[in-house]
Amino acid sequence: MEKQLTLSEKARFDAKIPKVQKELFEYAASLGGFRTLTDFIINAVQEKANTIIREHNTILASEKDQEIFFNALMNPQGPNQKLRDAAARYKLFIQENK
Repeated sequence: MEKQLTLSEKARFDAKIPKVQKELFEYAASLGGFRTLTDFIINAVQEKANTIIREHNTILASEKDQEIFFNALMNPQGPNQKLRDAAARYKLFIQENK
C-alpha cells in the first residue's frame, strides 16, 4: 500500500556507503536522468519496496487460494439450489432435443 507523504510527514535517512558504491550510484543516477543521487536512491528503493510487498501479497493470496481449494476438496458441499435447477433444465433440454 503506497502512502503519499506531505512535507510534515518527511523523515531523514542517512547511510554510509563505500565511495566506489556511491560513484556507481551517481553514475546510474546521471544515466537515468535523475536530478540528484537522492532522487535516484529514493526511486530505486521505492520500486524495490513495492516489488517485495506485491510479491508478499501474491504469496499470501496464493496460500489463501490453496487453503480454500483444499478445503473444498476435503469438505465438499452438495450442489446449491441454483445448480440443481440448472441441472434439471439441462436434462429436460437434452430429453426434448433427442
